[in-house]
Amino acid sequence: MTGTVMNEITPATPDHTDKDEHWIRHAMQLASRAEACGEVPVGAVVVLGDEIIGEGWNLSISSHDACAHAEVMALRAAGAKVGNYRLIGATLYVTLEPCCMCAGAIIHSRVARVVYGAADAKTGADASVFALLQDGRHNHKVEVQGGVLAAVCAAQISGFFQRRRAEKKALRACLVASAAEGADASTAKE
Repeated sequence: MTGTVMNEITPATPDHTDKDEHWIRHAMQLASRAEACGEVPVGAVVVLGDEIIGEGWNLSISSHDACAHAEVMALRAAGAKVGNYRLIGATLYVTLEPCCMCAGAIIHSRVARVVYGAADAKTGADASVFALLQDGRHNHKVEVQGGVLAAVCAAQISGFFQRRRAEKKALRACLVASAAEGADASTAKE
């Protein structure tokens, strides 16, 4: 979830639909909520038929909870709404390829399908690093469609990290300038 987004765009196969793009765009709006809270902008939505049954966005930093990834938050909300952790027939849409932890939650929740935007070169558990979601050794197989609106999803995440780096650089420059001014002031007093 918080890994580096792959630079090359994972092409979406013809298996994705306009509906998939619609829900990925919705997940991107949820990702914006995460970013507004200083979180890595990842959003997720669980859909059953055409109904939203759960939404989530990253809250790990603000909630001090390593498990508060967008996918887990959306799965928790969906389970609460339907009164069952098994979300049979549901589709999870997420802006970034799920990590290992989220892949485990997806498998246990019996989600039928996962559609994601950007691939994650550091922690991706569909194909980028691991291939957990479709591993035949699990008692549940998940249909996966990656690369839907990959470029815009990747841009949302990489833009966040670029802004964060620029903010940190500006803060360091400010601290250096303040320290230099403080040194000049103490020298002038002598």
